[in-house]
Amino acid sequence: MTMLILLPAVVLLVLLLLAEKKESITGKLATKPLLSALFLAVAWHAAWPVPGLARWVMAGLILSWIGDVFLIFYARPLFMAGLLSFLSGHICYAVGFLGHGTLPPLAVIGVALMAAVSVKIFFWLRPHLGPMAGPVIAYIAVITAMVAGALSLFGTSHFPAAARWLVLGGALLFYASDLLVARDRFMVNEFSNRLYGLPLYYAAQFFFAFAIGLMGPAANG
Repeated sequence: MTMLILLPAVVLLVLLLLAEKKESITGKLATKPLLSALFLAVAWHAAWPVPGLARWVMAGLILSWIGDVFLIFYARPLFMAGLLSFLSGHICYAVGFLGHGTLPPLAVIGVALMAAVSVKIFFWLRPHLGPMAGPVIAYIAVITAMVAGALSLFGTSHFPAAARWLVLGGALLFYASDLLVARDRFMVNEFSNRLYGLPLYYAAQFFFAFAIGLMGPAANG
């Protein structure tokens, strides 16, 4: 099952990057929705040993798929719709992770560090945001909460280590990919942002999708 999903995902990712390089809307429409549907397929066919968490993650993945479609286009209303979709998706991830995690001292330190990084990133972006400063503040706050949730889940020892590493790794990769989206949109619009950002993004989503099937029967949904 894993290879049946990942092999076409790699092919579609390469084709999507080629479409991004050529700035081909047609190429992106032919690849991006299908590629994103693959992480939905992984999550849908997972065992869901912790249904409460799996439902929140699945909701986040669906909202991300919607956001992916909106962000194919460059029109500001569609960008805002994509931003709102991803914002809602991150809220779902954050609620799911925080609702099933704990905050041991090490996780609290990690959350404090992430909050400091997020403040630094906002001031880095601030001169380029204009009227988008408010929405970007909200987005940074929510994605920081999502990473905090992943840290809290990572600190919950009754979940299998593999699942916890996938969630934490996915959250950090997602954070990095969103930083490249912000750089592309507000600072320097160049292909390198997508070249690095899209693989990070899809790795993050597949990490989340695989993680919900690995939580193990010992945890309670």
